[in-house]
Amino acid sequence: MLFTSRLLVAALLQAVLSQAHKEPKSDREIEVQRALQAAAYHCAPTVESFTAARKQSWAQRVLSGNPYLPGYQQLFSAETYTDLPDKPHNADELTTDDDETFMKCTPISDTHIQNNTCVLAPEVTEGPYYHTEGHPIRQNIAELQDGLLLLLDIGVIDVETCQPLPNVLVDIWQANATGSYAGHPFPHAHLINEEPAKEGRRRGLLSAYPRTVHEETWLRGAWPTDKNGVVQFTSIYPGYYTGRATHVHTKVFPEWSVIPENNTFKAGRLAHTGQFFFDEDMNMIVDKMYPYVTNPIKDIRGRTRNWQDSLNIFHDSHGPEGKYNPVFKVHLLGGVVSQGLIAYITMGVNASASYDNWWKG
Repeated sequence: MLFTSRLLVAALLQAVLSQAHKEPKSDREIEVQRALQAAAYHCAPTVESFTAARKQSWAQRVLSGNPYLPGYQQLFSAETYTDLPDKPHNADELTTDDDETFMKCTPISDTHIQNNTCVLAPEVTEGPYYHTEGHPIRQNIAELQDGLLLLLDIGVIDVETCQPLPNVLVDIWQANATGSYAGHPFPHAHLINEEPAKEGRRRGLLSAYPRTVHEETWLRGAWPTDKNGVVQFTSIYPGYYTGRATHVHTKVFPEWSVIPENNTFKAGRLAHTGQFFFDEDMNMIVDKMYPYVTNPIKDIRGRTRNWQDSLNIFHDSHGPEGKYNPVFKVHLLGGVVSQGLIAYITMGVNASASYDNWWKG
């Protein structure tokens, strides 16, 4: 099954690389997504145990018996995941109470946590706010932005091998608590009174804000995965803006080089572009917290829910058959929400893919 999926992915991928991310998606692009999905489902037990092992390790080393918010050094301890196996657990070692199979995306339980499987985001648009140059190589991307502490724990596996991918660069960027992106504070002067689109795929959206403050880098950053295929970031819970559900953008680069003069990177081969989302119940809780309550569109247009996401991005992130899961699994860092959250997700990517690293608009 895996060998067949590999052949199908390889054959179809060559035919569509130059068309990646264009809209509408062609039948051939959809076939590529389906092939990737089939490969990912073959890896579902591995994804399951991979994420569960990370959660167990985190709970044992940082949260177990510690009622207080861990310090920064604990959050990024080099020892956090050293006890993960060199290869993910065999799926046969994991069972569920009701004996259902992992291939049906059923949850498993362990001493500390509940985990979901089949977590793989397909290729979706990068959006207009990506900076092709200048994203710092760092784990703490918050800078001086105020908001709810959010730790992102992102695993990356190769769907061709079902193995974690070490030393691939995970690049992320997001909006701040009031829905703004670094470098893009204001709309074009002639669009200052623009109203959201009333219909079509852009329903609810405004035109993209131009980049006018080139030195801003907050809530942007990249870091390579460790030997276990895991990367962590310190951030804040993102805010919302007109037409888009709350989300975090990501790209994965198997090849890149460091620019030592400013600690940024030169992008090489791009293997994945995706977006992650949050559960609506958590979004609604965070909406009531400061500074999220100061969002300028709170009482004008309000938030866009996941199922209302413009450009069908939330929908597309579930894949052609709707079986991916682009939503973070979130847990409290302390005893209450205000002490912060840790969000887990695992990306399944085709490590041999190569896409254009620029927005197709």
